[in-house]
Amino acid sequence: MSTTALTRPLVTSLIEDAVTAPSMHNAQPWKFVCKTATGVIELHGDPLRGMPHEDPDHRALHLGCGAALFGLRVAAAHRALRPVVRLLPYADDPWHLSDVRFDGPGDADSDLDVLHAALSQRHTSRFPFTEERIPSEVIDGLRAAAFLEGCRLVVPGAWHTDTVMELVHASELFEAADEAVRTEIAAWTRTGAAGEGPATEGIPAYAFGPRQYDVTSPVRDFGAPRQVPGRASARFEKKPQIALLGTVEDTPEAWLKAGQALHRVLLQATLDGLSTSLMSQPLEWPELRSDTRDPGSTIGFVHMVIRLGYGPRGRATPRRPVSEVLAFG
Repeated sequence: MSTTALTRPLVTSLIEDAVTAPSMHNAQPWKFVCKTATGVIELHGDPLRGMPHEDPDHRALHLGCGAALFGLRVAAAHRALRPVVRLLPYADDPWHLSDVRFDGPGDADSDLDVLHAALSQRHTSRFPFTEERIPSEVIDGLRAAAFLEGCRLVVPGAWHTDTVMELVHASELFEAADEAVRTEIAAWTRTGAAGEGPATEGIPAYAFGPRQYDVTSPVRDFGAPRQVPGRASARFEKKPQIALLGTVEDTPEAWLKAGQALHRVLLQATLDGLSTSLMSQPLEWPELRSDTRDPGSTIGFVHMVIRLGYGPRGRATPRRPVSEVLAFG
């Protein structure tokens, strides 16, 4: 099958879908370059949008870019194109994360196409979920979604869930004691105060969710040190339903695969009627991250703790315009 001609309107529409992906603190650490002569879209990571204190190895940055890559694949399938992905194509350029060419038109991947509707519906929800348990067949579908991307999704038992939640609370104490980390987080939150960054990135106040009544909340409180007018308080679920996403290895290529798996799981969960949020706090501290893993599981390294449940859907957070993240060459 010949490579599809990449017109500017087509590429723009593909990238509009790709950038709906989640990223740490909504930093959107990606750049796309369309090589019209070769029919390739390059994905590059943007180290200037990294988190040197919370993500010194750029693992979370790779997860976000991997999620955007998966969104690009879904967008292509929706347009009857078949994306062919090459990860880390040049060893001497670690920020050149992938090349994607497109075969088509033809029989696109229907399993990807069905996820397209969820791209615009998936939003992080930092609201309380109900105590209703998720059916086992839904969980099995999420496990299968991760497996399709070469990753594992493990639902921990009661004791392991308690352990992970203890690590979440420990990470909150670490964060409270580290001024550099608190400053970094504040740089990516938007409350309308003077001197904040662009409104097209970061986490706006409406996405903070309510304050917690007690210390049981599994949701990071981005508004804790600030006064946000009209922000309500609420009790969160006592027994959060969580899943751990991981890989056997802990390399940039594994991180990109995990980012794709993360987005696939979140989109499938959205179609299944679930709300989701991400709990990366204990993974940002090396002394805590290894303890999130169940020694008896097949996961070698945990890359994300996903909170799942039934509850309010979050609102869409801003995205940078495509003109800022896409170049033609």
